[in-house]
Amino acid sequence: MTIHQPIKLKHTPPLDTNFAPAAPAHHAFLNDVAASGKGEPLIFGLERVNGSLSRFETVIFAADHPRAPENLFHAERLLKFLLWQRGAWKVYVGGASAVGEHLAHVYSPRGARAFDTEFMGERIYRRAFTVISCPPEDVPPENESAQSLGRHLDGCRIGFDLGASDLKISAVVDGKAVYSDEIVWEPTLQSDPRYHYDHIMAALKVAIQKLPRLDAIGGSSAGVYVNNCPMVASLFRGIPADRFDEVRTMFRRIRDELGVPLEVVNDGEVTALAGSMSLEDDCILGIAMGSSLAAGYVNREGNITDWLNELAFAPVDYHPAAPVDEWSGDRGVGARYFSQQAVFRLAPQVGIAIPDGITNAEKLKFVQEKLAAGHAGARQIWQTIGTYLGYAVAHYADFYALKHVLILGRVTSGAGGNIILDTAQNVLRDEFPALAEKIHIQLPDEKSRRVGQSIAAASLPSVQKSGSKEQDA
Repeated sequence: MTIHQPIKLKHTPPLDTNFAPAAPAHHAFLNDVAASGKGEPLIFGLERVNGSLSRFETVIFAADHPRAPENLFHAERLLKFLLWQRGAWKVYVGGASAVGEHLAHVYSPRGARAFDTEFMGERIYRRAFTVISCPPEDVPPENESAQSLGRHLDGCRIGFDLGASDLKISAVVDGKAVYSDEIVWEPTLQSDPRYHYDHIMAALKVAIQKLPRLDAIGGSSAGVYVNNCPMVASLFRGIPADRFDEVRTMFRRIRDELGVPLEVVNDGEVTALAGSMSLEDDCILGIAMGSSLAAGYVNREGNITDWLNELAFAPVDYHPAAPVDEWSGDRGVGARYFSQQAVFRLAPQVGIAIPDGITNAEKLKFVQEKLAAGHAGARQIWQTIGTYLGYAVAHYADFYALKHVLILGRVTSGAGGNIILDTAQNVLRDEFPALAEKIHIQLPDEKSRRVGQSIAAASLPSVQKSGSKEQDA
């Protein structure tokens, strides 16, 4: 099942004429349901832990409408997005039984979304993933929770960010970095958890020497973190399942060994937090375009929620031949559009042959040097990513309350960042003018750069914390 018909776009990505962005398809579906005069409610309830539950309400075609079969594709893509945006181990599908039954089959160990089923259930929440079909009125009430992490700049702190190509670390005194370094490493290729522990501890010990004392440590990393435990993280993909508990408990062991409060969260959350600290505003979605896509969100209250915001797996392209994510096996998800994966995927189309035998960071730098030298094809790569982003921001706005979208990461460094920004702004202005007036897409300004990812990460823990052990996730 696919979208009903292609949507004519005002902006087509120069290197991807098949692109079928989710936002126009979603909006057209809702408009057609309204025009049918026979829409029915569809309510998703997404239950996480400790009673936390999100609701998302929409409408679909009535069961007896000729276009009712389209409900299945539409509902599956919505649920896919919601799962990776908000997270859930139990999903209530309040609406047509045919939709609920379809989703229960698709999101099962033998269904097309077995990857999502396993990760949401066993890997993230460590419970059996469940889909419950029910009448709309039986979906439980919303019960959201949020964390007031960050914004603590007092004292002597260390902030770190774990990327797939480098480990960034800073020593911070009263909100000012007194030492920073970038350490090249290749964590995704490693099968021994000791590699990660040794590199992180070595970096921390060097940073400690730059401080008069150590009060707290804050860190960020791609992946899903629950109570300082990585539950799903691309950095640790090489670790065999029977040794993953060594990774899951690693940051708690580091905390206990160093004897200070330590908080580690998704790097997208720290991106959003850094933006909120610099802009002194809320409703911020941070998007870090690095080895993969990392995202984070600061809500209206200025807090980080317990949502996953793992938009690397959230669909943005509905074309049936959209690029496949090699990890999840799904098509059209964010990691293939807003990361160095997109650059590597598009480069051959403009005749740029990336050398073999070099790191991903060096590969990206190679293409960026082509852009800096005026290579027209290289410019089209970043224009394509910018077009993707403009349509994706409109889709994100259907799920987040947004004032600001902050973009950063290695893919946005150099001239590429401004190309992405200008192109995305043009798409939003021409296709979604009402959103363009409300949402500001921006690169980090000078104040944001001074705050920085590492300083924002260092601000995560409160020095008043006792450093007592949390309960295991």
